[in-house]
Formats: sequence, C-alpha cells, structure tokens
Amino acid sequence: MISISIIGSGNVAQHLIKAIVKSDQLELVQVFARNPETISHLISSDQITSEIAALKEAHLFIISVSDDAIQSVSNSLIFTDKLVAHTSGSVSMEDLNDSNRKAVLYPLQTLSKKKEVDFTTVPICIEAQNQADFQLLTEVANRLSDHVYNVNSDQRKSLHVAAVFVSNFTNHLYKIGNDICTEHEVPFEILKPLINETAKKIQTLAPTDAQTGPAKRNDSTTINKHLAILTDENQKEIYKILTKSIIDHGKKL
Repeated sequence: MISISIIGSGNVAQHLIKAIVKSDQLELVQVFARNPETISHLISSDQITSEIAALKEAHLFIISVSDDAIQSVSNSLIFTDKLVAHTSGSVSMEDLNDSNRKAVLYPLQTLSKKKEVDFTTVPICIEAQNQADFQLLTEVANRLSDHVYNVNSDQRKSLHVAAVFVSNFTNHLYKIGNDICTEHEVPFEILKPLINETAKKIQTLAPTDAQTGPAKRNDSTTINKHLAILTDENQKEIYKILTKSIIDHGKKL
C-alpha cells in the first residue's frame, strides 16, 4: 500500500482525492487545505489539516496548487528527503525545493469540480529525479490511470501549450459561438451534434485531414459574408486570424 498526502484543495486536488480513495492499492493519509470545508464532503475530518506543519508521514506528497504557489508551498515544507511531486503542466520539476526529492505527476485533462471524470482515462505524465522514485511514481500513476507517460519538463511544457490550444482556446470558441447564437436568438444546442462529431473525427483522422469549412476551401465570398455578420470587433479579429492560419497551412501542403 502506497501512502499519499495531498497539499491543496482545488480542481485537480479534488479529482486526485476521489481517484486515490477509489483505489484499493493507495492510501490517502492526509490533505492540507487552508479552508477544510472545501473538501469536507470528500473525506473525513481527521484526514484534513489546515496546518502545513501537521502533515503526517507518507511515501509521496503531492503539491496540487496554482502554478505561482508551487515554489512557495514547496519551500514551506518542514520535512526533508521525502518524495514531493507537483501536478503542473508548465512548472519545471527543478522549481521544487532541494530539501526533498523532486517529481512531477501531471494529469493532462480539463478538470472541473462539478464535472465527474473517469480518472482511469486521464493521461498522467510523470517525471522524477532518480530511478527508485520514478518506479514508485509509476506504480502510483498506474493505479490511478490506464495511460501513463514518461515525459520530461521540456516535453511537458510543450504538451501544456498544445493542451491550451485544443482545450482552453477551443472552449473559448464555444463561448463565442454561444454568444453569436444568443445575439441572433437561435439555440446553441443546435451546434452540439457538430461539436461532438468534430471531436469524434480526430479519433480516426489527423487534424489536417479532418479540417473542413470556408477557410479550407479558401472561399472568400463566404468568409466576407461571415465577417459582415459579426458585430464584435474581437470576434472579427479572431475569425481573421484563424482563417488566415488555415489558409496558410493549406498553401504549405
């Protein structure tokens, strides 16, 4: 049984808590939360502490806080020579304090508190300073997910950028689409089958092969009609940038 303590109580931390509790091969020793009530619905009160100095012994300590807080939290740990991993996609493993053994356990998924996720489907990218710690981290990751990858800090940062494009930016485009529908009094639900089919296509096609639309065809008549419909200047600019990117990519092929 591998014992784990989590430092943090946000989106990623809460999904990790649920996944660890479900595993019969992992033991959740403790969770540090500045506001214990944020996770009181997930675990018993005797597993929660609001004092960093009160953290009990564990095989692995996972720091799951905002990127800009990882270093300060790492520096605040009073113990030494323990295995400490953070969960960030964009923070280097080396940013952790040298007093402890460093590692990364990065779940590459969009995680929201109100949306349940089957954690066994979540890709987990891992990194550690030495082979023994890497082996332990591998065991933990394999008990949480069916998809575990050995990814170094530079690769992970690149993955994080790619993830922002395919998830965060894409979701913002959904928001823009919703705004346009609202402005013209048509239900956004009409677009959901299109959204689902677009996501399904890249399971079997390369993104280049899955691309359709007026920019792909370099259909300037339709593009200009779309720009005339858009009343928001930011929307127009985004439309122009993405259209140019698609057209320019087609020219390179």
